[in-house]
Amino acid sequence: MAEVRERIARWIAGDITISDDPGEAFKRWRERFGMSQTLLAKVMRVSPSVISDYEAGRRKSPGAATIKRMVDAFLKVDEQQGGKVSNTFAKVFGTQLPPDVVLEIREFGEPTNGKTICKAVDGDVAANKDLLSQKLFGYTIIDSYKAVLGLSVDDFRRLYGLTTERALVFTGVTTGRSPMVAVKVIGITPGMVILHGELKRVDALGVKIAELLRVPLVTSRLPSVGDLLEGLRKCAR
Repeated sequence: MAEVRERIARWIAGDITISDDPGEAFKRWRERFGMSQTLLAKVMRVSPSVISDYEAGRRKSPGAATIKRMVDAFLKVDEQQGGKVSNTFAKVFGTQLPPDVVLEIREFGEPTNGKTICKAVDGDVAANKDLLSQKLFGYTIIDSYKAVLGLSVDDFRRLYGLTTERALVFTGVTTGRSPMVAVKVIGITPGMVILHGELKRVDALGVKIAELLRVPLVTSRLPSVGDLLEGLRKCAR
């Protein structure tokens, strides 16, 4: 468990460090852990104004030591309150998912709606266009064929990262039936499903499942997986 905690801490610290706006990233993580500025300041033993200044950009971006103290405070308070956020992270980091199946799991810097993501992947909407305004918080890209054949139910659940309100992206798709059947069988509905591959139209059963689950279903016209990754990564900045 200590190893998983360390991986969680490194992920959060890395996200804050590489952000174009560390103060905003700091605030986002504080809010994700459900902490007030006052509580965080108390745990870190600093004035609440220090936290406020960091988040508003009035104070120089925190260094590595300060970021470590912030992250330790997030995790400490979360553990005292039952570990809800940490346990969600642990589902992602507790067991390594096959790298040839999972191409990327990433959280967005700020909530992004389905319309923006659809544009980023040059997508056509196959079902539930009216739901594209819903907020999404991340994406997961997987090899469709290998995932359907090789992942267990628990593996599929870990694909959802920190939240189910995310785009679940299947590559190497030919009809779209198998990915949508897998989503239905797992019983956890993502905020959006994107299909990428050599498909001209989505199989009718795949569309029907998307309609039943009330999940936006989009097909990407981008020519390669590399282009798909680039488009989604832009949404995450």
